[in-house]
Amino acid sequence: MASITEAYVDSLAPNAGAMKNGRDLVKKNSFPLLCMTGDETLLFGECKGSGKEPYRCSVDFIQQGNPVFRCSCPSRQFPCKHTLGLLYAHVLGKPFEKSDIPPEIADKREKAVKREEKKNASAAGDGESPKRKVNKSALIKKINAQLEGLGILEKLVLQLVQSGLGGLDKKTIQVMEDQVKQLGNHYIPGAQAELRELVLIMSTEGDRESVYSRGIEQLIRLHALIRKGKSYLEQRAAQPELPMETESMLEEQLGHAWQLAELREYGRARPETELLQLSFISYTDKARGEFVDAGWWVDLREGTIHTTRNLRPFRAAKSIKEEDTVHAVIQTGELFVYPGAPNARVRWEKGEFRDVCEKDYRAVKALAAPSFADVIKRVKNGIKNPLADKNPVMLIAFQAVERIGDTYILRDTQGKQLPVTANIWAASLHSGSILPLLHGDDLKDQAALVMFRHDIESGRLAVQLMSIITDRRIIRLLY
Repeated sequence: MASITEAYVDSLAPNAGAMKNGRDLVKKNSFPLLCMTGDETLLFGECKGSGKEPYRCSVDFIQQGNPVFRCSCPSRQFPCKHTLGLLYAHVLGKPFEKSDIPPEIADKREKAVKREEKKNASAAGDGESPKRKVNKSALIKKINAQLEGLGILEKLVLQLVQSGLGGLDKKTIQVMEDQVKQLGNHYIPGAQAELRELVLIMSTEGDRESVYSRGIEQLIRLHALIRKGKSYLEQRAAQPELPMETESMLEEQLGHAWQLAELREYGRARPETELLQLSFISYTDKARGEFVDAGWWVDLREGTIHTTRNLRPFRAAKSIKEEDTVHAVIQTGELFVYPGAPNARVRWEKGEFRDVCEKDYRAVKALAAPSFADVIKRVKNGIKNPLADKNPVMLIAFQAVERIGDTYILRDTQGKQLPVTANIWAASLHSGSILPLLHGDDLKDQAALVMFRHDIESGRLAVQLMSIITDRRIIRLLY
C-alpha cells in the first residue's frame, strides 16, 4: 500500500461533515477490530453502529490510487464515515493486526480482475483506443436545433441593442427570463447560462452605471458566442465528419460536456504529471444554478497553471462530493486537459498523494514569470477575445510587495509596478487586510499567484492577489 496521509483521506471525503464524523469515530474508539493484510493492500474492520451488529467496512488498495470502499451500513454517502474512519485510524497510528483477506473480498477482487481483463481484451487490437462512432443523422438534427436556438438568442440581443439597456423594465426582463427557459429545448446550456447571467446583471440593484457597464460587457460576449457558434455549427452541419473544436472553449461554451474518452481520443491526455494546488475557493454560480469548487494548480514540471472545477448543481448538491483545499502534491498517472487557455481545466481518475517539501516550493518559484511586462502583454492579448476567460490567472515572481497609501503594489526586478487594486471575488477576504500581518521576508523576493480582470469602466487591468509562495510555504490569501 502506498503511504497515505491525512490530506489524502480528507480529499476522499464527500464533504466536511463526513470528515468530522470519520475522525470522531476514531476518537470514540468505535473500531473494536482493525485488520490489515500481510501485503498491506487491504484495510478492514468492524465499527460500532446503532444496532447490535457492528458495520463491516474495508478499503481495498489493490489498484494504486483508486481505492475501493465497502461497508455494510445503509448510508448513501460514498465513501461513508465508517470507511473514512478506518483510514483515519490507520493515518493516526492506531494498531492494525495482520490478518488474511476475508473470503468475500477475495471473491470480489477476482471478479474485478476478470472484468478488467475483459475490458482490456476488447480494447486491444492495434493497441489504440477505438474511436467513437458518430450517428451523423442524430448529430445534424441536434446541430439544427442548436442553430435555431442561437437564432432566437440573436434576435433578442439585437432587440436589446436597438432599444438600449436604459429602456429595460420589469416586463422586458420577464420576457428575457422566458427566453432563457425556451433555450433549454435547443441543446445550448452554455449560451442559455450566458443569457441568464445578463438577466441577473440587469436585475441587480445599485449603481446603474456599473450595472450598464457589466451589461454591455455581457452583450458583447453573447454576440461573439452567437457569431462564432453559428459559423462553427454550420460548418459541422455541412461536414459532420469534421473533428470537434479543441483549440478553444467554444464547444464547452455552447454547452458540450466533454467525456474523458473524447479527450483521450483528441490527444488531450498527458502521462505522469505532478500538480500542487496554489489556491482554492468555493462559490455560487447562479446563472448556471450550481455550486463550484475551484482550484488552481501548478504543473511542477512545466509551470502551467491549470484549474479544476467540481460542479454541484443546486438540486443535486447533497449527493455530490464537495471538494476542499489540498495541501499535498498529486501524482497522476494520466491527466486529462480540457480545451482552453491560459488556465485549462484538468481532471484525473487516479492519483497518489505525497507530502510537499521545500524542493517543491523552490520549483514553483523558479517557474514564476520574472517580467510583469511579458505577463501583462500575454493577458491583454488573451482578453481581446470576448469569449476568453474573464479572470486569467498567472504565476509571477516579485521583488517586493509595497504599501502606497491605502493600496499595495507588486514590484518586479525591473522596477515595473503592478497595483493590487481589486477584490475580484466578492466572497473572498481582501488581501489588503491580511498582508499587514505577514512577516517582512514573505513580501520580498517571492512568487505570487495573481488573478487579472479587465475593468471595462476604467479600461485598466484589475489585479487580485491569490497566494504568495515562499521557500517554505504557500500563503493563501483567497478563500
